[in-house]
Amino acid sequence: QVQLVESGGGSAQAGGSLRLSCAASGYTICMGWIRQTPGKEREGVATIATHGTTTYYADSVKGRFTISQDKIKNTVYLQMNSLKPEDTAMYYCAASTRGGCLTRPEEYNYWGQGTQVTISS
Repeated sequence: QVQLVESGGGSAQAGGSLRLSCAASGYTICMGWIRQTPGKEREGVATIATHGTTTYYADSVKGRFTISQDKIKNTVYLQMNSLKPEDTAMYYCAASTRGGCLTRPEEYNYWGQGTQVTISS
């Protein structure tokens, strides 16, 4: 069983920055951030292999978002820079115990409660 506790998020203006954190308890193979806005499908934003260094990013955030981890703390971070209004969404921390580590939401079998990110123009 994996539990995920998210923090961070909130509101920012376009061009600004925010950082999300997600602490995991339990064994994981991959962790990442998945976002969703009402009426749209979930979008895998960034993922990382928790026992390696491999990362994956959605094309929409490449060059702006960075996922990183503290393996001792079992915590994953998402640094979001150059934020755009279209980044507004509920961001969910997700973990997989099944491997893969791609940005497809269906690969993840544990989910946090979500944290809202709102970017104003």
